Amino acid sequence: MAIHNTAFDAANTAVRAFLTKVGSKYWGKTFNIGSGSGKTIWYEIKNEVFGGRCCYCGKRSEKLQIEHLVMFNRVEYGLHHPGNIAPVCSDCNRRSKNDTGEHLSWEQHLKRVCKRNEGYEEF
Repeated sequence: MAIHNTAFDAANTAVRAFLTKVGSKYWGKTFNIGSGSGKTIWYEIKNEVFGGRCCYCGKRSEKLQIEHLVMFNRVEYGLHHPGNIAPVCSDCNRRSKNDTGEHLSWEQHLKRVCKRNEGYEEF
């Protein structure tokens, strides 16, 4: 199956590059979670602040992913910045959509996840 890039892919890539620059300017340094202080900050957020658990469902996992609470795209313009990220499991890292196909806010998504996991344990 061939994968074709669309104009939307190019637009999101351009916007994400711009938002990364804005986040760096706002924070005063680059937030690269692949190495250095950015990686250390990500591990602190993931392991110390959230205790190695998904911020939505509370499931403990070694393979938590970054969730941008205000989405990091051309619609919501969330920054790639420590104040806009939280750890999520792969199941919860699929932001739900509303009836018109728009992504829900993280607050609305959290309500859906909690409803889906009615028997979840509080931590």
